[in-house]
Amino acid sequence: MGKFSAYKLPLKSLAPGTHEFEYVLDKQFFANMESADIHDADLKVKLTVDYRGDVYDLKFNISGNVVLLCDRCLDSMDYPIDTTYHIMVKYGEDYNDDSDELLEIPESDNYINVAYMLYDTVALAIPIKHVHPLGKCNRQMSALLKKHRARATGEDADIENELIDEIDNIDQADSQSDPRWDALKGLSSSDD
Repeated sequence: MGKFSAYKLPLKSLAPGTHEFEYVLDKQFFANMESADIHDADLKVKLTVDYRGDVYDLKFNISGNVVLLCDRCLDSMDYPIDTTYHIMVKYGEDYNDDSDELLEIPESDNYINVAYMLYDTVALAIPIKHVHPLGKCNRQMSALLKKHRARATGEDADIENELIDEIDNIDQADSQSDPRWDALKGLSSSDD
């Protein structure tokens, strides 16, 4: 049994009308896809197939959460996914995916495997840059980032500089000393 055999959609055995299928995409699915970005997932897929004569109308609804690594602090972060995908499939002489709306598959195929369609739909729903909301990153990593980073210039300068300013504010709040320790600091300097 193949890694993606559960995602085979038996097109030729479908009667005309509307059919619904459900899938679950989890950590193993994305490991099998060799995804470097998605480290865990809990996604529910509802696939509605409307078969009208010679065309299969496939509508995917995918919702749930994926776990990614924050590009800023490298900690895990949950990212919500709520996306849809629509494609028409029909039988023809040969495989043809020239159109974004219509996929033609050979008449000899009894089924279509939707695993790669599901993976691509989820991957496209994830932004290129995935970061925690401001103030939610790992503070130690943020402090190291600030220490080794110069002020940004260019297109994203305002956002990057706002992040650096926020890190400064967090560091200042963390560095405010406790008066109980100030007295002890005075003792160590008087011994010199």
